[in-house]
Amino acid sequence: MSPSPSPPASPTSTDISAETIASDPDSEAGHSLSAIPPWQPEQLLDHGLARTEPPTALLSLSFNQDFTCFAIATDLGFRICNSSPFREIFRRSFPFSSHGGGGIGLVQMLFRCNILALVGGGPNPQYPPNKVMIWDDHQCQCIGELSFRSDVKSVRLRRDRIVVVLLQKLFVYNFVDLKLLHELETITNPKGLCEVSCLTNSFVLICPGLQKGQIRVEHYASKRTKFIMAHDSRIAAMALTHDGRAMATASIKGTLIRVFNTLDGTLLQEVRRGTDRAEIHSLAFSSTAQWLALSSDKGTVHVFGIKIDLGSPGSNFLQIATESDHSLKSPSSSLSLIKGVLPKYFSSEWSVAKFHLQEGSHHIVAFGHEENTVVILGMDGSYSLCKYDPASAGEMTRLEHCNFLNPDLPSQI
Repeated sequence: MSPSPSPPASPTSTDISAETIASDPDSEAGHSLSAIPPWQPEQLLDHGLARTEPPTALLSLSFNQDFTCFAIATDLGFRICNSSPFREIFRRSFPFSSHGGGGIGLVQMLFRCNILALVGGGPNPQYPPNKVMIWDDHQCQCIGELSFRSDVKSVRLRRDRIVVVLLQKLFVYNFVDLKLLHELETITNPKGLCEVSCLTNSFVLICPGLQKGQIRVEHYASKRTKFIMAHDSRIAAMALTHDGRAMATASIKGTLIRVFNTLDGTLLQEVRRGTDRAEIHSLAFSSTAQWLALSSDKGTVHVFGIKIDLGSPGSNFLQIATESDHSLKSPSSSLSLIKGVLPKYFSSEWSVAKFHLQEGSHHIVAFGHEENTVVILGMDGSYSLCKYDPASAGEMTRLEHCNFLNPDLPSQI
């Protein structure tokens, strides 16, 4: 009888050994921990050196799990920045060579540690877009890879797991040895929608189900799967609380955002972004799950008050909070007393704060380190740190603004 495996350790530069794991030839996924030759130090450009490289094309943006940092993927490499206040921490630039062209399409951080997941992208990708490269920034090299038969749409990291999303499949791996643990099928998922809880003692995963508007919830600790019909149309965005007990979803209509209990599928709250159709670019819960932020192509970032009672830490208890439990009443119509007669619009809950950006531009949003602040990142290179006042709903105040691709340039407000 073989011994049972020991619990996985938190990934560090010494956790992953240089060995090869055999892959199933019939599976779409393959993986290897073979050592990959490191880049030479002179090929890397640190934050302390002069920025003399050619103009950079931005390919994607992502926050880390607790929103303290964000990653910038470009056609020349990647950069890591502190979210609040803004500060570039380091950058890695890959020169064009026979091995690749330097383009990184996706970067996923693991909190603030040295391990990152990279996927090649752009017109001259550094790595094939069907591979996830595990990058150790202490060694300045890739220490493992996961290969697939189709392009990778997104990656999510936990301290113990790697989740890779393809167009219609999703794979869950053990971080230490890259062993495949779970394979799921989804409806066509071009955005790579997927979220995982980030707390160590709770592993919850949400992703699109097999029908439009459906969310699949995997509770790995209790080995339970839950399917929730969140919307009538396709899912456009989703967010998960840090402990995984509540999720927020938006459809391609972009008018209503719904908050659900992930354990039993109960609808906890519904808030309204607006009445006209919009493409939701991002959703994010605050660390306390008291607030929910949203960005869309309408050029407005919204913050909503979330009325859920999380109960005690580690508990599965989750319910709608009473009015006395919540510090702010979300704006709603004065006609809500006859909501059974009037259209649903009149009883809608609206955002408690807004910030206006250029309409049509693509932004993602997360909550800042300071209380009642949000960080807004744009695919145009814009960085904004904004503060909202929970006591008086209205326009947010911008505290900081710059271009994160060229921080030395004057801010254009």
